[in-house]
Amino acid sequence: MNVVLWIIQILLAVVFAGAGFAKLTQPKDKLRELMRWVDPVPPTQVKALGAVELLAAIGLVLPPLTGIATVLTPLAATGLVIVMIGGILVHLRDRKKQDTAEQRRTELQGAITCAVLLVLAAVVAWGRFGPYSF
Repeated sequence: MNVVLWIIQILLAVVFAGAGFAKLTQPKDKLRELMRWVDPVPPTQVKALGAVELLAAIGLVLPPLTGIATVLTPLAATGLVIVMIGGILVHLRDRKKQDTAEQRRTELQGAITCAVLLVLAAVVAWGRFGPYSF
């Protein structure tokens, strides 16, 4: 199970490092093409979310690799669970009646993606807080 947790941690770190880096470095207009939800959100909040995602990605892998403050790994995973709850709510809220079927489907896919990432992060939090802690 330890190997499975490591695989999940690395997968989550790659996903959230990429997403966080994009939110930190790309202008809002560029992000809007890929993420419709950024439209009503102030740029500072998008950047803050990117920073949280990037820090969580680092927290998933760096502490256990260095052996320093390993409690940060399950805390980072727990933080990602919270972020993904917000992501699910945003994607479900963004579905509007005037949207095309494709736009509604895209928002539903976003919510499902967030739910899958939430489950993976919850597994890491459970494992690293519990029976497979460092």
